[in-house]
Amino acid sequence: MRIDAHHHVWDLAVRDQEWTRGIPVLRRSYLFDDLRPELVAGGVHGTIVVQTVTAPEETPELLSLAQHHPEILGVVGWVDLTDPDVAGRLTALRSGEGGEWLVGVRHQVQGESDPEWLLRPDVLRGLAAVARAGLVYELLVTHDQLPQAVAVVHRVPGLRWVLDHAGKPPIAEATLEPWRTHVSALAESTDVACKLSGLLTEAGADWDVDDLRPYAEHVLAAFGADRVMAGSDWPVCLTHASYARAREVQDDLLSGLSAADTAAVTGGTAERWYGLSSRPR
Repeated sequence: MRIDAHHHVWDLAVRDQEWTRGIPVLRRSYLFDDLRPELVAGGVHGTIVVQTVTAPEETPELLSLAQHHPEILGVVGWVDLTDPDVAGRLTALRSGEGGEWLVGVRHQVQGESDPEWLLRPDVLRGLAAVARAGLVYELLVTHDQLPQAVAVVHRVPGLRWVLDHAGKPPIAEATLEPWRTHVSALAESTDVACKLSGLLTEAGADWDVDDLRPYAEHVLAAFGADRVMAGSDWPVCLTHASYARAREVQDDLLSGLSAADTAAVTGGTAERWYGLSSRPR
């Protein structure tokens, strides 16, 4: 089963997406009905939809969406990790409509001004609650925040992690270090998986697939196919390529893998890491 492990949806009539201001192609609503034809054309059988804003109302909306769209196999939502009752917040989400589709939690650490935000005591307490709930935590960090990501994974035992967008490497600058070293350090923990997604967004305007290749190859070498999952990052990918083109690039980057490893990256890893195979539809 081919799974798009990372995409978004939003409706500007419901909630503004301030971060899209100044990005014309993203300054409109993107609904799941817009994505479905792309999934069919690309032979994609299921998806993971991921939160976009730190608004508590968004996650219940995404869970309700999953309840009504069988292609959505899981939701990565948002809760305030600094809330004293993260466990209660997660319980409330799971008891609402579509709550069974909650598979993970994410926060836009990339936008936090405190470089040590991930290591704050209140955040660590919230992450521990995510671990006890049996959910995945997704690390949305920039490449210069990777040292904090490396540090935090050793501070919360029992938590499964996913590094979003390969840690946002500086592809536009054609620079591998120190991103490569930090990713290798993160991969040493078997509790961490990585999304091969968002690379296009980090590339320059005149990108070529060969610009992305060294970064994809290092992710695959460091984590292994059984801890790498492919995602489109639609509709954000539209700033650089159509959904179909992004999928073609993905396939090109995976072309050197065995059939078994390709199957893992394009579906099997996500299925296992999020526990999708045990979630009847």
